[in-house]
Amino acid sequence: SLQEQIMCDSDLNHLGKDSYWERCVKVRQELMIARGRVMQEDEWLDFEIGFLAQHTYHTDIAESSWGNQKRKHLKQLHKLKRKLFPTEEELAADLQKKKKKKKKKIAPSDSGNTKIKELNLGRGVETMYRAAYRTHVNLSAMADNKANIMLSINAIIISIVVSTLVPQIVSDPSGALVVPTLMLLIVCLLAIVYATLSTRPKVTEGRFSREDIEQKRSNLLFFGNFYNMDLDDFHWGMMEMIKDEDFLYSSMTRDLYWLGKVLAKKYKLLSICYNIFMYGLIASVVAFAIAYSVG
Repeated sequence: SLQEQIMCDSDLNHLGKDSYWERCVKVRQELMIARGRVMQEDEWLDFEIGFLAQHTYHTDIAESSWGNQKRKHLKQLHKLKRKLFPTEEELAADLQKKKKKKKKKIAPSDSGNTKIKELNLGRGVETMYRAAYRTHVNLSAMADNKANIMLSINAIIISIVVSTLVPQIVSDPSGALVVPTLMLLIVCLLAIVYATLSTRPKVTEGRFSREDIEQKRSNLLFFGNFYNMDLDDFHWGMMEMIKDEDFLYSSMTRDLYWLGKVLAKKYKLLSICYNIFMYGLIASVVAFAIAYSVG
């Protein structure tokens, strides 16, 4: 019906708006969190391209309002996929085109890689970096929130156990509650330890020399790498990075890599923490049940 068509079009109006790219990141996060589906960049691009290609707006006003922008987004996705994951035919065609036009050869950078600024990277790559940064930051915030939940819950359990069960143990001559109470306290303490480890910051040296910056071995985008540097050295290093796109993109890539390493460590510790809490709580409840039944 017309009402159903209007509802469908309004639900997917972001496909033809600037907010499309932000919604893409949120949908990708939702799939990963809710369904445990982690997509690589090529898989995600195919997913988005397929969805936009088969989608059509039902009403004329929706098509006139958002159709053109949606098709532009589809072109940008195709362009991004060709740049990031070119086929052998596309690589061969580009090589042939370069030979015919006799373009200037791409000069190697100091690190041995081709200069990024001569590859004419456009908005698609910038969007990719922006989306990747946003995803990493959101995942880090989620990990800290999960750790905070575990710290709060286990602290509450410990306070209740100490104030309620410990006096009963002292007054109970049989001592049947000693073992399950100790089990529960140990489980809560271990969960607190791993939750704290997942959020504990790592202190770095906080300094790079001018030689490191000249050799492009530094990453000045993370505060832990420059907080001990002088202002003049830091300002000079930032100006050098801004002037050289190859240095800038390399720094962003290094920053993403180490963000990923930190996230992997956080989620590994959180996984151990939640496993200890879940299985330990089950074992403690069973131990309490046995103690009360025997008593």
